[in-house]
Amino acid sequence: MRKEGILGWLQQAPPRRWREFVRAVFTDILLLSGALVLSVGLVRDFRYTAQDVTLLQWLSPMVSLAGVAILFGFGLYRVHSRYAGITELFNLLKAGAGLSVLVLVGLLAFAHYTRRPFSLAEWVLFGFLATLGVSMPRLWRRLYDWYVAYAQHQLPQRRALIVGGGDTGEIVMRETRRNPQTRLRVVGFVDDDPHKRSLRIHGYPCLGTIEDIPRLVAEYGIHDVIIAISTADGELIRRIHNLCRTTPARVQIVPPLHPLGDGEFHLGRIREINIEDLLRRAPVKIDLRPVAELVAGERVLITGAGGSIGGELARQIAGFGPASLILLGKGENSIYQIEQELITQMHYKPECVIADVRDSARIDMIFRHEQPTLVFHAAAHKHVPLMEANLTEAIKNNVLGTWVVAEAAHRHGVQRFVYISTDKAVNPVSVMGATKRVGEMIVSALARRSNTQFAIVRFGNVLGSRGSLIPTLQAQIEQGGPVRLTHPDMQRYFMSINEAVHLILHASAFPSRGDIYILDMGEPIRIVDMAHDLIRLYGLVPGQDIQIVYTGVRPGEKLHEQLWYDEESLEKTPHPKIQRVCSSMSPDWDWLQARLETLLELCEKERAEEARAMLMQLATGKLEAQITWRQKAHHS
Repeated sequence: MRKEGILGWLQQAPPRRWREFVRAVFTDILLLSGALVLSVGLVRDFRYTAQDVTLLQWLSPMVSLAGVAILFGFGLYRVHSRYAGITELFNLLKAGAGLSVLVLVGLLAFAHYTRRPFSLAEWVLFGFLATLGVSMPRLWRRLYDWYVAYAQHQLPQRRALIVGGGDTGEIVMRETRRNPQTRLRVVGFVDDDPHKRSLRIHGYPCLGTIEDIPRLVAEYGIHDVIIAISTADGELIRRIHNLCRTTPARVQIVPPLHPLGDGEFHLGRIREINIEDLLRRAPVKIDLRPVAELVAGERVLITGAGGSIGGELARQIAGFGPASLILLGKGENSIYQIEQELITQMHYKPECVIADVRDSARIDMIFRHEQPTLVFHAAAHKHVPLMEANLTEAIKNNVLGTWVVAEAAHRHGVQRFVYISTDKAVNPVSVMGATKRVGEMIVSALARRSNTQFAIVRFGNVLGSRGSLIPTLQAQIEQGGPVRLTHPDMQRYFMSINEAVHLILHASAFPSRGDIYILDMGEPIRIVDMAHDLIRLYGLVPGQDIQIVYTGVRPGEKLHEQLWYDEESLEKTPHPKIQRVCSSMSPDWDWLQARLETLLELCEKERAEEARAMLMQLATGKLEAQITWRQKAHHS
């Protein structure tokens, strides 16, 4: 908090606050003066001598004025009593210590000049009484505020059980005590740690283990079970959720507190469990501080900024303080929506550009005018069955668009370029996967001849992204079913939007020359298992309340996806959950450019089947490629 003078602060304070300040000052003056008079009186059996009176007349005004100045210096007149905590308590103790030192000096000086005997008891009594005196009114005011809040809003009606007796659980318990208007009344907490069985946190007892939740819900009439474990993985959350399914209690969760957030927690952050919480692995935690330092002051361009990934990238980057943030997209509505969100919620005004990434002249003009230093290329058509039916558009957008933007980044001296790919680019059988694989080839080939640092990230399935699996299943459940799946053995790698964006941001911070980065997403998950979890989230039973039917594998789909080719190898990066994919092959740019021109010419002539054949051959390596730069270097 910025320190200001008393007069400056009072000029800015509203009248009510000014009156409270004056009242508090006069109260402290009376209490400090009283503490001095009382400490001398107690030692003298209240038989004050002429020297005692002279001492009090001389020292009392000095102590009172110094005490007010010290209390103001510690900011204790700015803290509302309801929000006072440990910090304010320590500040009161330090203020009392400071006053005690001042009185000690005063008593010694007075004894030296007047020959009045110095009394250690007077000094000790003053320190105790002064500290108690300035503390008691503040404690009383806090108790009074609590009483008024309870009287006005009645007692909280919802009984809560906290799962977790760690730091996050302690924060939740403290906040419910401090904010009675929330209507939450914590009855206790549960924790599997045997060392916490006899603990009390803010007066709340440990009532048992997680397995005891159903019994405790019935015994105490619990309305809300709040998961407050910062390290909770999907398995634990699913276990708690399943235990609560047989009870009337609502299950909620406290989201992780990020170090780059505002650092504050409020009860409004507690939310319902969603499908991302049920990932069958621990969520990957990525420290964004190095990324924040990289992005701060940069001119950042995001293509496809109106999509799920592009929009989340914009939200995260806006908080890092870029010199400018350019949101590029073809759809005006989606760009307008993310622009308004950044303005209203983050008070950040981005630059918005409506453009088609296939338009070379338009993209070149944007790069020349905006001069971006960091580019995230997220624009792409991604729906597998739709791209099978619209092959030429998939090639133009995903291949030509990547070519245009990547070449513009190279030509205009962009420092870093990150291309967003997919696991479907590995051994592709779909048009969408093949176009993303060719996009990887474009970026990799350009990286060998450019000063721009090109990087590629490969995703698994992103939970909750627009038009993806989870929103589709949710819509089917809300309509009463059935849930339509393609095959009972269909598996996918899953990651949250947060993990996806953090992977992109970290890839931009690594030195790269066309390198590919992937996230350690654990083992692939059967889609039918995700459907079961989602159905249970709605409080329903799979196969009873909601039926599951299988419709058969669609064109372009595989039962299993891979994150890297057999010929590729993995290499560690500074982050233990991010790996670099190492490949010994990279196409020659001149050779690749000639094939791309032929492919796009087929698309322009609407020779779709020939274009499909050439795309798949190019993506799968069946077109004979010119020897790679590495092979050339080896032979030379």
